[in-house]
Amino acid sequence: MEATKIPPQRNEQLLDAAVRYADEQHWDVCPGTWLEAAEGAERCSCGDADCAFPGAHPAGPDWAGQATGSGAAARRLWSEHPRASILLPTGRSFDAIDVPESAGFLALARMERMDVPLGPVTRTPDRRMFFFVLPGTAADVDDLVRESGWRAAAIDLVGRGEGHYVTGPPTRVGRRGAVQWARRPTASNRWLPDTEKLIGPLAYACAREAADARARRS
Repeated sequence: MEATKIPPQRNEQLLDAAVRYADEQHWDVCPGTWLEAAEGAERCSCGDADCAFPGAHPAGPDWAGQATGSGAAARRLWSEHPRASILLPTGRSFDAIDVPESAGFLALARMERMDVPLGPVTRTPDRRMFFFVLPGTAADVDDLVRESGWRAAAIDLVGRGEGHYVTGPPTRVGRRGAVQWARRPTASNRWLPDTEKLIGPLAYACAREAADARARRS
C-alpha cells in the first residue's frame, strides 16, 4: 500500500498560520512534532508508536526557548519543517483556561448571551476547549473556582500559564482531526479578558457536566 502523504496545501496552511499569529496577533509560536508517513499510515515524528498526541506536541525539552514572535523567523522555521505543528506558548501574550468541549460550548453560549467580552477560543479533536485570557491570570484559577464552591480538579477545569502551550489551528492530531477555532482571533477580541470575568460561567458549566457524568455512571 502506498504511504499516505500530507497534501502540500496543508503544509502551506501551517506556515501561513504560524506567520500570521506572529505578525498579526503578536503571539510567540514554536514548531512542534509532525506526522510522517509510515507503512501506509501516519506516525508522530517523535518515533513513539503509542504517542498520545501524534504530530501535536513539543519536539524536545527546550521547545519554549525556540519560540519566536517574529514573522520572518516563523517563516524560516516552518520552511525548514513545513509539517510541524504550531505550538502557542501560554504565559506570554496570553494564558488559557482548558475545559471539556461540552462544558465549553455551554459556557460560550451563555457568555455570548450575557455579552461577556471574550478572546479567541480553540477546540481540539480530543474534545477540549481553550479560552484565551490575560497572561498571568491563569494562576488564579484554583482560588477563583474554590470561591465559587468547587475544586478545579474535580470539575476538570485547568489554567494553562507559563510552561504550558496551546496547539494552534490548523494543526492536525493524528487521525483524530485538526485543531479549530471556536472563536477566531480578530481585531475586536485582541484585548483579552481577565480569568475572573470568565470563571463563573466556565466553572458552572464544568460542574454541571461533571455532575451529569457521575449520574450516568451511577
